[in-house]
This record gives sequence, structure tokens and C-alpha cells, in this order.
Amino acid sequence: MTRHRRFLGAALGAASVLALTACATPAGSAGSSPADAPPSASLGSLWPAPPEGEVVAQGTVMETDGETELCLGPVAESYPPQCSGIPLRGWSWDAVEGSETSDGTTWGAYAVQGTFDGDAFTATQPPIMLALYDPMMPEDPTGGKPGAGEEAELVAIQDELPDLLGDAYLASYPDNGWLWVDVVWDDGTWQEAADDDYGDGKVVIRSALTPVTG
Repeated sequence: MTRHRRFLGAALGAASVLALTACATPAGSAGSSPADAPPSASLGSLWPAPPEGEVVAQGTVMETDGETELCLGPVAESYPPQCSGIPLRGWSWDAVEGSETSDGTTWGAYAVQGTFDGDAFTATQPPIMLALYDPMMPEDPTGGKPGAGEEAELVAIQDELPDLLGDAYLASYPDNGWLWVDVVWDDGTWQEAADDDYGDGKVVIRSALTPVTG
């Protein structure tokens, strides 16, 4: 069930952009910020640059017809399961436990460390089965405080996001005045863009890929 496309698109087309910058990357140029985007259109025109260092992802690794993907979003509860992810390189099932195979599909749930170039994820370290993985809990970016969004407003924003973010969009849900949005990767660019477009205190952007620290 592969529908992946190069979700950073033209932002990576001029060269193989591998350096993380503090600014956003709109299609066709670099070095911009939400202030440079059209009014109320930051999320539609700005893209994070790929991470400079290694990142960690938690998800389902799935190989079908010789293509291996790292699925960071929802997984269909079929058998075998189905999902749409980003291409995964440097992967070998011989080096891991916890996988299943059925009807030509092999899959398993893992924490994977490696690099992400905006198109594909390359594993650089042995993966860890998610059942054995014990990461630190991330801090609550809201501090436990209610958001400023009304339910109808948050649902309207939610409806826009798949078209705005393309394959970088994973899932979202409104809760306690906030719209929680999961994306493949964000370095703060999209959080700033969302605040610029919709106002502070309404949208939380969460990156599925997290930088390796320490």
C-alpha cells in the first residue's frame, strides 16, 4: 500500500539538501521564515529542512514486493497489516527479531535510529523492538493548560492539513482547546508557521522523528 511521494518536493530539488537550518524552506528557495510567506499561508508554502544529525523514529517497518518502508502514522488492522510510510534504507530482517511474515509481506514494530534526507530514512544503528524500547517521555508543550481554540475552528484547521502538508502529515485530533498534529519531521518551522497562520495557543505540531541527543 505504497503512496509515498517526495514530500519536501521542490525544496530539495535544486540540490541534495542535507543541512538543517534554523529557517524554513519554501518550494524552490531556502532561507525564509513565516514572515516571508503569504499572509495566513505559512503552512502551505514553508517546509522544514532535513535534520542535520541522526534522528530516532518509532513505527512499523514493512516490506512488500521488495520495498521496505518505515510507517510512522496509522496502520490498517488487516492481516497482513497495511500502511504508507517513507522509504527505509540500510535495513535487514536478518539482524532483527520480532517480525512476522504473511502473503509476501514482512513487518514489525521498532525504534530505528538513522538519518533522514527529506525523502528516505537510512538506518545506521541496530533497531530495537518497540516492546523493549523505553524512551524518555517528551515534555508537554502546553504545560497542561487549555488551548485557545474552539472545537469548530480546530476541526476546520484539521480538514485543511492533509492538503497543506501532503505526505508529511500523519494524523491529528482536537483536545482541550488544542489541535495536536503529528508530522514526519519538524524542526520548529511548522510550529512557528501554525502559530503565524492560526494564532498562538491553538495548534501543537509534533515531529515523529526526534533528534538524537547525548
